[in-house]
Amino acid sequence: MTQNHDPNTDPAGNTQHFRRFVDENPAAEEPEHRPVLPIVLIAVGVLLAVAVAVALFVTLT
Repeated sequence: MTQNHDPNTDPAGNTQHFRRFVDENPAAEEPEHRPVLPIVLIAVGVLLAVAVAVALFVTLT
């Protein structure tokens, strides 16, 4: 059986390298999600505007 006689064995060094890697490479942030409520409100507003325009066109002709 062979024994490991590596003079550079540093168990704490591996942890230090890992921590440096984690600190230098932050986790990728998720892109911000656009809120849905303003889009829905704009769509409802456009539909109401079209409905009012059609109602005025029908009553005035």
